[in-house]
Order: sequence, then C-alpha cells, then structure tokens
Amino acid sequence: MKTILPPGATSRHLARVADFTVIACGWWLIALSGLTCIEMVGRKLLGFSLQGVDEIGSYTYGIVGAFGFAYALITRSHTRVDFLLSRFPLRVRSLLNLLAMLSLAALALLCLWRGWHVVMESVDLGATAATPLATPMWIPQLIWLGGYLMFALVSAWAAFDAARLFVRGRTDELNARFGPQTLEEEIEAETEIQLARPAGPSVSAAAPSSAVGAAS
Repeated sequence: MKTILPPGATSRHLARVADFTVIACGWWLIALSGLTCIEMVGRKLLGFSLQGVDEIGSYTYGIVGAFGFAYALITRSHTRVDFLLSRFPLRVRSLLNLLAMLSLAALALLCLWRGWHVVMESVDLGATAATPLATPMWIPQLIWLGGYLMFALVSAWAAFDAARLFVRGRTDELNARFGPQTLEEEIEAETEIQLARPAGPSVSAAAPSSAVGAAS
C-alpha cells in the first residue's frame, strides 16, 4: 500500500504510532459492541442496565474519528473527487496538490488549536457530564485532542514534504504521492493484491521457442 509520507525515520515513527492507535480503537469498538449487546439483553430480558454505555459510546465515536483522520491520510484513504485535476498541465497539478496539502495541514492545526481551548475551558470550569457517570469532561476531551494532535503532526509533515518536492521541481513525484489515487492503486489498497504491470516477454516464455529452434 502506498503511503503519503516520505521515506525516513520520522515517517516510520508517525506510521507506527498511527497503526497502534487505530488497532487500539478497533479493539475498543469491539469491546463497546459487546457492552452494547449486554445492555440490550439486560434491558429486554433480565431487567438491569449498564449505566453509561451510551455516554461512553459518544466519547468513543469522537475519539475514533479524530485518530482515524491521521491514519486515513497516511494510507491515502481520504475521498478525493477528481474530474478537473487530470485535465491540467503537470506543473499546475503539482501546485494544486501542494495547495491541497497546505490547506489540510492548516485545517488540522485549526482543529488542534480549537480543541485545546475546549479542553482548557472544561478544566477551568470543572465541567462534568450530566449523566450517572458524571465523567470529568477533560478526560475524554484530552484523548480526543490526542487524535487531532496526531492528525496535525502527520498533515504538517506531509505538507512540508510536498513543499520540498515542489521547490525542487520534482513534480512527477509530488503528483504521484499527493494526487488522487489511480484506479489500480485503489484496487491494490482495497484487496492488497499487487496488480501486474505491462512488461516485455519473460525469459521463461522465450525459452521454449529457443529450444524448438535449436532442435530444428
């Protein structure tokens, strides 16, 4: 699977952290699904309820979404509609792809900045959830902010690399890494099957014909 990040130690560390967080989020979603099933059966058949499952679920979806932004960016999984980009010259496409990455990084930094203010406001007010759990709001908000921090780091690093490629005139590499995925790349990303590329005749294919010629 192609990644949007450049090769190097920094990219490997970012990708490793993103992998760990999405796996942890996946296991937590499985656990939440189990708790939800127990809650439904308990209410319908056994006359008891697990307090706070719906509250925990609302926190979970916000946190999973925040961490998912970074992973989707690394794996080039964000949806991009391409109906004009491919019609522009190579240099113009590279400029538009650079502007897309800079805009995304700016949006991620804005989300991080506003999220930090939300957490600090909850801490200053001592805000708690109006639920039976009475959860201090800064706890789920801080984990949620960690997702936006990861998203901001990944997008800023990718935008920096896109700017570096543009300044050095490496437009082909910039478009290949930061442009919309081709149909072949989407198929490979979804199926993890490496599609065969057009190539010349192989040695093994030519061997029988040469053997026939030698025999004759």
